[in-house]
Amino acid sequence: VLAALLRDLWHGFRRGEFGLDLIAALSMGGALLLGEALAAAVVALMYAGGEYLEARARQRARQEMTALLARVPRSAVRHGEHGLEEVPLDVIAPGDRLLVARGAVVPVDGSVEAAAAVLDVSALTGEPLPQRVAQGDAAMSGSVNAGEAFDLLATRRAAERTYAGIVRLVEAAQSSKAPMARLADRWSVWFLGFTVLLAGGAWVATGDAVRGLAVLVVATPCPLILAVPVAIIAGLSRAAGSGVLVKSGGALETMARAKVLLLDKTGTLTVGRARLAAILPENGMAEGELLRLAASLDQASRHVLAAALVEAATGRDLALSTPIAVHEAPGERIAGLVDGRRVAIGSAGFVAGTIGGPAPVAPPDQPPGAALVFVGVDDAAGGLLVFEDPIRPDAAAMLAHGAGEEEAAIL
Repeated sequence: VLAALLRDLWHGFRRGEFGLDLIAALSMGGALLLGEALAAAVVALMYAGGEYLEARARQRARQEMTALLARVPRSAVRHGEHGLEEVPLDVIAPGDRLLVARGAVVPVDGSVEAAAAVLDVSALTGEPLPQRVAQGDAAMSGSVNAGEAFDLLATRRAAERTYAGIVRLVEAAQSSKAPMARLADRWSVWFLGFTVLLAGGAWVATGDAVRGLAVLVVATPCPLILAVPVAIIAGLSRAAGSGVLVKSGGALETMARAKVLLLDKTGTLTVGRARLAAILPENGMAEGELLRLAASLDQASRHVLAAALVEAATGRDLALSTPIAVHEAPGERIAGLVDGRRVAIGSAGFVAGTIGGPAPVAPPDQPPGAALVFVGVDDAAGGLLVFEDPIRPDAAAMLAHGAGEEEAAIL
């Protein structure tokens, strides 16, 4: 253990680093020279055991953080002179035209070349509902294509893409030192000098070198050497396991002193998955029948709202029919026949054009952030389906834990 410690100290000296590990080395070396094998073994056990725990904590943090980044693509499909070709991300340059398949991750930052694209950006922003990106608008790397395949015009290299910035944050978090650990290193020279002086004084005053060794052993700062890094790394690991990337150990430590919490995305406090919140039928249509017809048609769609709609219908034990003659513009609209009835689902304009009349009327008091889905049945407005991302059941308790009852009551 002493040999390994001296090797690490030497490498640290060459990098200009000076830490409290030197006291542990002096303790073990002095104990061996004085024949106090038990004292040397105790210090060696504390140091080696702490190193092992820190290594395990780092490995776990790395695994959990890596799991968050497992979505990063390694290659992309590019339009070349001889057709489509799969190329590594590193060779992609601004101006290259890429094909983003359905369900694929957008490999680099770019602009949409198709008429429109539907992107799932929940991994980047926390928002559960997909976004419709018009032609020419920007598409961030790391988002998922939730609609049909589209062409992407690369505007940045792979090393400059949005998701690469997240990767760099993870790597920085794994290698950073918390302020508490830096503070220990900053005072290590003074602490070492005081310890050696005190140990020498004990030796001179008693004439017994073992007394001086006892001071060194007692002064070996295992809590500062080991406990702080292990605690920080374990905290980063725990956060990563909950889907949270912490920029650095310093950021994690600073959170203990936070007094104000700003939430810029609703997905931070919500379930993160759309759910059917209300059914608003029109023209005498029953709620159950409107839900059954719409859910039957949406069985043919892979849209996230379609999945939520089908789940709501099956949860009410409605018997769904098989749709036929289905036509869909992914992320925008879908139409087809259900039990001989023409059903159209999408925007107000689409439904109005399909039924040849006014679309269902949107309620004036719709919940903030809700998504409205218009439904037309045959030649009339069938009604509205309201989707929302509900607040997590434990969100109020979480805020109350750190804010107090009055502030949490606002939620």
